[in-house]
Amino acid sequence: MGRRKAMNIRTILVPLAGSDDMKPVMELGLTIGRDLGAHVNVLHVRSDPKDTIPLLGEGMSVSMIEDMIQITEKEGSDRAAQGRQVFDELVGQLSLEVATEPGGSGPTAAWSEEIGRDDEVTARRGRLSDLIVLGRPTKTSDVSSTLTLNAALFDSGRPVLVAPPGGEGHNFSGHIGISWNGSAQSARAVGSALGLIAGAGKVTVLTAASDQTSAARGPELAAYLGWHGIQPDARTFTANGQSIGASLLADCVESGVEMLVMGAYTHSRMRQLILGGVTRHVLEEATIPLFMAH
Repeated sequence: MGRRKAMNIRTILVPLAGSDDMKPVMELGLTIGRDLGAHVNVLHVRSDPKDTIPLLGEGMSVSMIEDMIQITEKEGSDRAAQGRQVFDELVGQLSLEVATEPGGSGPTAAWSEEIGRDDEVTARRGRLSDLIVLGRPTKTSDVSSTLTLNAALFDSGRPVLVAPPGGEGHNFSGHIGISWNGSAQSARAVGSALGLIAGAGKVTVLTAASDQTSAARGPELAAYLGWHGIQPDARTFTANGQSIGASLLADCVESGVEMLVMGAYTHSRMRQLILGGVTRHVLEEATIPLFMAH
C-alpha cells in the first residue's frame, strides 16, 4: 500500500493535561503532524488560581489563601516553562517550522497557553481541530488527566489519539489494526482515520468471536475498505478465558499492530466505568497508540 497523506487531518491539538511527563504525548503529536504535513498546536492550559479558592474551605485566613494562589501561579509558570523547553527541543529535532498562521509549504507547529480548566478548554479548542492527541491517564495521574480525556472523547466531536506512557518511535505508516464490532462509534473511528489507514503499509481488521459480534462483520469492513483502495487482512480472535479487551491487545501483539483504531465506549460509559469493558481495559493496558472516536 503506497504512502498517502491523510488529507482529512490538517490541524492537530496537543493539550498538555495533568501532571504526567509531557514529552511522550508532545512527541507523538508533533511526529504525526510532521508525517501528515499538518499544523500542530501544543496547548498548555494554565489553571486559574481563583478557581482554587472555593476548594480551600472555610477557616482559612486571607494570607493563607493568597499563599495558595501564589503557589498555584508558580506551579503553572514552572510547568509552562518546562513544556516550552520540550516543545522547542522537539521542533528542532523534527525540523518543524514554527507558525501561527496557515500558508506554509510543510508541517508547522505552534505553542500556545490559555487560562482555564483542562477539560473545558480541550473540548472547546478540540472542536476546531481535526485530531486531539492526549496522554493516557495512569495510576499516578491527577484527576484532570481523566477528565480531559473524557471531555475530548465525549464533548469535542473529534477523534482522539491516545499516547502510551513513555512511548517513542511510533510508525504510523507501518501496521494499523482496526478493532471492529459494527458499532456507530467504530464507524466514526474508521472514517476519521481513513487517511492514516490508506497510508499504512499493512492493515488488519480485528473482530472478536462472541455472541455480540457477528463473524461476518470483519469481512464486511474489509469489503468497504476495498472501495478506498485498501486491502486489509481480517482476523477473528477468541477470549480464551480472558476479557475481550485483554484478548484484543494480545492479538495486536501477536500480529504486530503498531497503532489501534477503535470506537470508544460503544456501550454505556457508566456501565463500562463501573463494570469494566473493552475501552476501559484497552485504555489502561495498551502499549501502542490508540486512535479512538465516540
